Amino acid sequence: MSPRAAKKGYKRVLLKLSGEALSGTARRGIIDPGALTHICAEVKKAHALKVEIAIVIGAGNIWRGAQDRGGAIQRVTADYMGMLATIINALALQDSLESMDIATRVQTAIEIPKLSEAYIRRRAIRHLEKGRIVIFAAGTGNPYFSTDTAAALRAVEIEADVVLKATKVDGVYDDDPVRNKKAKLYKRLRYMDAIKRRLRVMDATAITLCMENKMPLVVFNLATRGNIAKAVSGVRVGTILEE
Repeated sequence: MSPRAAKKGYKRVLLKLSGEALSGTARRGIIDPGALTHICAEVKKAHALKVEIAIVIGAGNIWRGAQDRGGAIQRVTADYMGMLATIINALALQDSLESMDIATRVQTAIEIPKLSEAYIRRRAIRHLEKGRIVIFAAGTGNPYFSTDTAAALRAVEIEADVVLKATKVDGVYDDDPVRNKKAKLYKRLRYMDAIKRRLRVMDATAITLCMENKMPLVVFNLATRGNIAKAVSGVRVGTILEE
């Protein structure tokens, strides 16, 4: 258990979800209703524990700016397109969570007043204190920064106790566990070791931001039922990165 975790778990967490998680087994460009409902049901279990939850969502199910732009679209434009795609995913999450009677707010780094609130740190914290889930979309609002970096930044800004990164595997391995069945799963890892070994946890900017602000990072498997609730309760799941 992290030093920031109380005996009964964390008080405030930042959950990082990938866009791909929303597509389930469907093709890219699709938000699968079954996958969306499953994720929101898992978030609801964690929310029932009276934990303040903020979410940062990616856009990989719709658009990956750096990969999909080819030679026809400039990097900056492609990154802004990705930011817009995260807003689509955020709105889907909001509707699904609210259908489960969970008060939710979407805040975006790019102002779209007809669809969401603009990101304002103090307002976000107030929403969390009132028991609302806050979904941060549009990344940091700047090109060249990933949604992983946005997750680390927002976690520090709202004074979260931990970043919880939900993935497709059980944690951080020393090699790709899909290709290498003998890959070793780390239970605990230092930030600097993750950077030096070029482990696929988050990008280096995000990890460095967590490291400099002593923000614990837990990486776990989203597909395992109950994992989000366990993670917010301080139960050891996946891999924890700390100093």
